[in-house]
Amino acid sequence: MYLHPLLLLLTVLVPTAWAANFCTKSSQCALGVDSSSTSATTNVPVQARYDYTRIYNVELATAEQVKLFQSLEAASDSCSFMGHARAPGQKLTIMVAGQKVADFDDLLHSYNVSHRILNYNFQELIDASYAEVAPNNTPAAEFDWKRFFQLESIYGWLEKQAQDHPGVVTVLDLGSSTQGLPIKGVRIAFGLENVTSVFVESGIHAREWIAPATATYFIDQLLHATDPAVKSLARSHNWFIFPAVNPDGYQYTFNGDRMWRKNRNLFGICRGVDLNRNFPLSWNSTGASGNPCHYDFSGPSAASEVETQRIIQFLEARAESDRVRTYLALHSYSQLIMFPYGHSAERVENYSDLKEIGQKASDRIKEISGRVYKSGSIYETIYPSSGGSKDWAHGQLKIPITFTFELRGPPESEELFILSAKEIEPTAREAFAAVQTILDEAAKRGYYQ
Repeated sequence: MYLHPLLLLLTVLVPTAWAANFCTKSSQCALGVDSSSTSATTNVPVQARYDYTRIYNVELATAEQVKLFQSLEAASDSCSFMGHARAPGQKLTIMVAGQKVADFDDLLHSYNVSHRILNYNFQELIDASYAEVAPNNTPAAEFDWKRFFQLESIYGWLEKQAQDHPGVVTVLDLGSSTQGLPIKGVRIAFGLENVTSVFVESGIHAREWIAPATATYFIDQLLHATDPAVKSLARSHNWFIFPAVNPDGYQYTFNGDRMWRKNRNLFGICRGVDLNRNFPLSWNSTGASGNPCHYDFSGPSAASEVETQRIIQFLEARAESDRVRTYLALHSYSQLIMFPYGHSAERVENYSDLKEIGQKASDRIKEISGRVYKSGSIYETIYPSSGGSKDWAHGQLKIPITFTFELRGPPESEELFILSAKEIEPTAREAFAAVQTILDEAAKRGYYQ
């Protein structure tokens, strides 16, 4: 009996234990490479390449097709999934390495899977993305939102804000990351009493460059905007904003792999924990992997990662004393404004308020830019996932106003996480307007009294 080559591969690999699995491209595992990711002989950084890698959007019409793609994700070392195959009717984006494009295309046609190709050579997008990065020695005075900036430049700009706004801006350091980098952010406080605090987490997924760029835009608006409404917003809350809570991963996207998602902890032949699957509430119960080679590896235990621990320790110490009543997380892509829970279909106690607030924020974005953002709980809007920071912040710390932004582009974006620099300002502007709406609407409902 004839077996399709990819199905033959599945029958060989699926039964094996995870320890025997090959490193998957989706996780970009490090095979005998030290933490500096350099060649042992030349000391030149080694960068991942995606030449002729194609991006497919497939529609799973039947239970058989769902099962087929579940098996493919579990076994293939050449297909990177953006999400997991779960149910008929679902659309799924998959990155396929160039040498497997023919086999993958044959599989689609063999099983009559409806699909379209979003991109034929992903490396071209990556090359264009790197061309839009500011030099790492760019003076802080030249920081802008027309280019992407590396970690050192972002931190330098944060320090400049503290120097320029003494008594208002304080640079904070949560502590060292897995590889010893500081996790820096700022506290913005204009000295008013009896105000609540807003915590902004950004860059937990390394490849989502638009998130740190948007976080720094928020800081700039809070400090420099002349609009009376923005000035009032800045002073009616204290702000904790951390642009890159996964500094190792973020730095690695510039000198190693543009598509890296996780932190850089080493687990045998594979690296990295998805920090947004590592928080202790309902850890590893759904939408996460126990395989260190997978892109959504939840870690060896709940809150195993130092980056997770730093956030938890900071908020546990500050949640009550600083009256943290709002938790915002910045991600990309898909144009969503979501709230807990992700691990369960159970509705949080203030579901109706969050649903209404999220919809008003989405409506505000549409008024400004015409962009359509969908709002709802994480579970019902994007996909089930456990161990997320927002579920923990809401469920454990009881922070009532908790939202996740999935910023531009649209769900079937042809660029995925590789957003052009020309999109930074419009993306950040509409997100900031949505945040204004969220805080205003929450205040009307008495959450900040």
